[in-house]
Amino acid sequence: MSVATSSVTVRPVAKKRDLKAFIDLPFRLHAGTKWVPPLKLERRILLAKKGPFQNAFFTHGDAEYFLAERDGKVVGRISAQVDHNFNEYQQSKWGSFGFVEFEDDQEILDALLTAAGDWIREQGMERMVGPIDLHINNEAGLLVEGYEKDPIILQPWHPEYYKARFEEAGLTKAMDLLMWSLVIDDKDKVHPAIFEAAAKAETEHGLRIEKMTRRSLSADYKGPFRELFNAAWSKNWGYSPYTEADIKALGEESQLAYTKEWMMKAVDQDDNVVGMAITIPDLNQVLAKMKGKLFPFGWWHFAFGRKKITRIRVGFLGVQPDRQHTGAAALLYREHFDAAHRTPVRTGEMGWILETNKAMNWAMQGMNGKLSKRYRIYDRPLVEGVEPLPEPIPWDAA
Repeated sequence: MSVATSSVTVRPVAKKRDLKAFIDLPFRLHAGTKWVPPLKLERRILLAKKGPFQNAFFTHGDAEYFLAERDGKVVGRISAQVDHNFNEYQQSKWGSFGFVEFEDDQEILDALLTAAGDWIREQGMERMVGPIDLHINNEAGLLVEGYEKDPIILQPWHPEYYKARFEEAGLTKAMDLLMWSLVIDDKDKVHPAIFEAAAKAETEHGLRIEKMTRRSLSADYKGPFRELFNAAWSKNWGYSPYTEADIKALGEESQLAYTKEWMMKAVDQDDNVVGMAITIPDLNQVLAKMKGKLFPFGWWHFAFGRKKITRIRVGFLGVQPDRQHTGAAALLYREHFDAAHRTPVRTGEMGWILETNKAMNWAMQGMNGKLSKRYRIYDRPLVEGVEPLPEPIPWDAA
């Protein structure tokens, strides 16, 4: 399937050279900006639909990748995907688009969205949301605030004109995802209630912190992490339960980002895991020097640059719903501040957090967090009679 306008043609990625062009496009579009080049090898693995390196998404989802061309030159790209696991859980008929990149020309984006929407509609779906890079827990949302700040690992970066083009295309807001910046080596500006709750977690509820090890990662992901995520996030917008293949892939990926200080569990006196935090060093500080290549010298930056990383990203922090009164979250927060004093890390970002999540966003304020970036997921109905998603109620207006 292809889409053609007066000067733009959109066609599926069909050959190896098409996939190379798909991966290479942002390297040209964003050269000299805040954008951090990913490893091209990692992109190929992420996009693999089959084979020994198949992305776990394709055990429960389908996707098509598209290139936009003008006069033989690649000027845009987009993916269209359907997550059957999500739709089964949510009893919905949603598709999504992702990996969207384009030159500053409305005709290009309009053609890309048309191609993605047509493909998703052909799969029997009624709505298209995005940008989401295959799964919402990968890179998700369009950057709409925080262009001037460095993107942290697993955060997309987009130029400002993307937002204008999205809105001109008629896409409407579905949900904002918030990132909070924290100075985690400075306890003095944190609300005292955080540390009081952490102390009570130990003295009144018998909780303690345990660090994950490389050897335990696989079991931790298959057991307590999967159980905790599916319990604590089950009512969140955009949620679908992790499958066994997803969890296996997450455990393998986490080995690359593992450091002993930052992956931790809150455990009770019976050794039950009541809360977890999956925090990773900001590998973007290393990737920025690698220019998308592992060889000839990229491996050296990866191996030795990690020791100098000064930022972290708290990608997951959750507590079992029936144990949230215990102060487990505060105990995990406090351990992050303590760990910062034992490492070169000085700052970090927490999120993303849904704009509707009042409790977590208030907690970020209590830790002297500053709203640093805002990502937006957009919506487009695909069939007649389907209304746009309702406007969400932000946490500070709820």
